[in-house]
Amino acid sequence: MRIDSHVHFWKYDRTRLDWIDDSMKVLQKDYLPTDLSGTLNRNDVDGVIAVQAEQSEVETLFLVELSKTYSLIKGVVGWVDLRVSNVSERFEYFSQFPIIKGYRHIVQSEPAGFMDDPAFRNGISALAPFGLTYDILLYPRQIQEAIRLVKAFPDQPFVIDHCAKPDIKHPLNSEWSDGMKELAQYPNVSCKLSGLFTEANWKSWSAGDFYPFLDVVFDAFGTDRLMFGTDWPVILLSGMYVQWKSLLEKYMEKMVPEIKDQVFGLNAAAFYKI
Repeated sequence: MRIDSHVHFWKYDRTRLDWIDDSMKVLQKDYLPTDLSGTLNRNDVDGVIAVQAEQSEVETLFLVELSKTYSLIKGVVGWVDLRVSNVSERFEYFSQFPIIKGYRHIVQSEPAGFMDDPAFRNGISALAPFGLTYDILLYPRQIQEAIRLVKAFPDQPFVIDHCAKPDIKHPLNSEWSDGMKELAQYPNVSCKLSGLFTEANWKSWSAGDFYPFLDVVFDAFGTDRLMFGTDWPVILLSGMYVQWKSLLEKYMEKMVPEIKDQVFGLNAAAFYKI
């Protein structure tokens, strides 16, 4: 099974999706499973993990409803406010929908110290009893916070979205590379090979720009904790779905088929319990 571990769906609304500014006009329209299904078929991808793009429980229910109609959605990463005192009650409510595999908060937009906040950590502690995963969306400046978080919850499965968004436009820096190596030391942490096109120079990158960054995460996490993902439709800002998939396939061309199968689907299936 080949799985894209990170895609988004939305009915575009400027107010709700206020992070989509006028430099991202290609994203200022609806993106639904019918818009992606042909691309998946052409790329031999069997299904996707639909990840929240807006921070509301309505968003979570929207993705759940889509999954009832479109079988290509194999799992949902939703949103609840992890900082509320009754967070376990919210998880209990959403447990009626087994398609929900985990949760995410847009931590990259939060101030320093957010992942150290006791209220947020209380929410993280409530995930495990429900068998839920947590996607960490962050920038390199937040990696040390993430390290403290994953160290505090060794039995909680975490995945780093978009390789923690390294600056592909510039050479490797130690803040990101050393931080990712340290994160990878914790066996409960995986990493998504997604979202890197939009960290490069939009439309003017070359495949070689990504190789030093891929070297770091492949060496650090190994092929059993890396997941192929595209961040569709956000990827369209800088490239095409097939370009990212082909770039990864080229990077991995000398690896044995079993390892490719892991990275392109089996790891995501295991992590999200598909």
